[in-house]
This record gives sequence, structure tokens and C-alpha cells, in this order.
Amino acid sequence: MAKGRKGLVTAQIQSTARLARTELAARLLAHGFYAGQDQIMMALGEEDGLTPGQLALRLGVRPPTVTKTINRLQAQGFVEKGASQTDARVAHVSLTEAGRAAIEEIARSVKKTEKAALRGLDKKERKTLHKLLRRVEANLAGGAPADEIDDGDDPSGEDA
Repeated sequence: MAKGRKGLVTAQIQSTARLARTELAARLLAHGFYAGQDQIMMALGEEDGLTPGQLALRLGVRPPTVTKTINRLQAQGFVEKGASQTDARVAHVSLTEAGRAAIEEIARSVKKTEKAALRGLDKKERKTLHKLLRRVEANLAGGAPADEIDDGDDPSGEDA
């Protein structure tokens, strides 16, 4: 590899991720959401009533980050915290009616961003890209060998 080209793939991944986050953030802001809030909302949309610790674990972030975001979402009226039925020291986070309604807007924003990112790629290219990105993710996470990763469906949910 040429001397000036080392790290080219890493730089490209970082640039692409930054652009995707920026575009998604702009779409989410139009609905009153800030960066990172969408992930908590979507996690609660999949399983309501999680604890902040469970959310942090699922999202791969530190608990204080989740707590700060939950507090902001609560102030915005999208989530509420309630004590556990079995342990009063534990709080469970649940979506409010406004939060459940907002899930659709978040999902639309994510879908539009993904559609923009994958514009011009056919179904086979999308599937290959998804498979390669999952392999890179697994490599960096020290997880399952790449050949053990379930490819799943087309990541865009579209037939190209």
C-alpha cells in the first residue's frame, strides 16, 4: 500500500458515518429530537419499561449518558420514569403517548436517511454493503467470526 494511503478505509468509514449522523440529526431536529435520543426512543419502542442500565448496555454507551438523555426526553414529554414494582431503587423508563407517536417520525427519518445514503445501489450491492459493514463491526467489537454473522434481509427494506 502506498505510504500516503494508509488508513484510507478507516477515514472513509469515519467520513461516511459522520455524514450519515449529520443528515439524520437534521431530520430528527425537525421533529424536536437531538442526537442520541432516537436510539433510546427506538429501544423503548422495541421493549418499553427498560431500566437506564439496560438501555446503556443495549446501546453500548455509559449509564450517565443514558441518564442525561432520559432526563431530556422526560422534560420533552416523550418518556416517563417509574419505580420498579419489585425494587424501589430501580427506575423503569417508558414511552408516553407522545413518545409512542414520535416513534413513527423517528423511523421515517431513519428510513429517509438510509434511502439517501443508499441511492444508486441495487439490492445486491445493498446486501453486500450490509454484510461487509457487519463483518467490520464484528471485527472491531471482537465478536463472532465474520462467517458466523447472520446476513439478515436487505438493510434498506426496499427491493432497489
